[in-house]
Amino acid sequence: MIKAVKITAIAKSKEDFLVITELLESLGLYKGTLAETSERSFGDFYPQTRSLAVVYPRQDARDVDMFLLVQDPDTVFELVKQRNLEVARDWSGPEPDHAMRDFVAKLPGGTRIGVGGERVAHNTTDLDYVALEGDLCGRGKRFAIVVSRFNAFITERLLAGAIDGLVKCGVVVYGEPFFKDIELVRVPGSFEIPSAARTLAETQKYDAIICLGCLLRGDTAHYDVIVNEVTRGIGQSAQETGVPHAFGVLTCDTLEQAIDRAGLKMGNKGFEAALAAVEMANLKTAISGQPSAHKSARSRPPSAINKSKIRKRTRPSKKHKH
Repeated sequence: MIKAVKITAIAKSKEDFLVITELLESLGLYKGTLAETSERSFGDFYPQTRSLAVVYPRQDARDVDMFLLVQDPDTVFELVKQRNLEVARDWSGPEPDHAMRDFVAKLPGGTRIGVGGERVAHNTTDLDYVALEGDLCGRGKRFAIVVSRFNAFITERLLAGAIDGLVKCGVVVYGEPFFKDIELVRVPGSFEIPSAARTLAETQKYDAIICLGCLLRGDTAHYDVIVNEVTRGIGQSAQETGVPHAFGVLTCDTLEQAIDRAGLKMGNKGFEAALAAVEMANLKTAISGQPSAHKSARSRPPSAINKSKIRKRTRPSKKHKH
């Protein structure tokens, strides 16, 4: 069965390769591995969502070396013009009454990039372009992973998935020291995860905390008590410290269910927790960069009434005669 589909576009010159690399990164794609040998240069780029489309193009649309389907083609057109690239063809033109826009940009080395998509003004059902969200670029950020030793058969697989997810998001894992941008903390069981996570979060050294554990239902009420306390503790730590916490603690009825969620039928929840941690860390950064209403209010000049109040408060009191 197919597990992944990789589409390769061939640049016609080294200069075109560098232009494509810069253009794709500016469009929001995560830049993965970039490598160069004596014979070739190659790079991987990952979007936040993936899909496979099969089309039968018009005859005049087959002469492009790469085609990009984008949410806002007008913005991409402006990026192309800013880089002084030649627009070989613009089927829809700049008129806003055209619902779609398709154009071809010709790079200096001859590589032709086709760009198309629905204009934002007509795309009223898709509000992604106005939403504030975090991307999946973890480069330059630090993460802490708290993993339970209990049920290590499962949690070690969750840990491997989490590290794999961080690596794919650009987090520098293998460096000097060995775990450069990752702090790995092991605790006896899932019950101890919230305490360790909170201690790490309170240092403010990490952009997000990833919590990994595995709880299996038994014959007593112990399972329900632990699940509630772990969930409450992780959530409370995230809310009170302001550091995002990714919940990667499995709460399963059977071992088979846990195995399915640690890399088998249901994917790897450790991998998913890592992606959530990266996205939430970037979302926090994005929100922090928004203008604050409180700050803008404080920056306004005080009114005449406020000035009089300020003068009255700061006027020195009269000394009493003894």
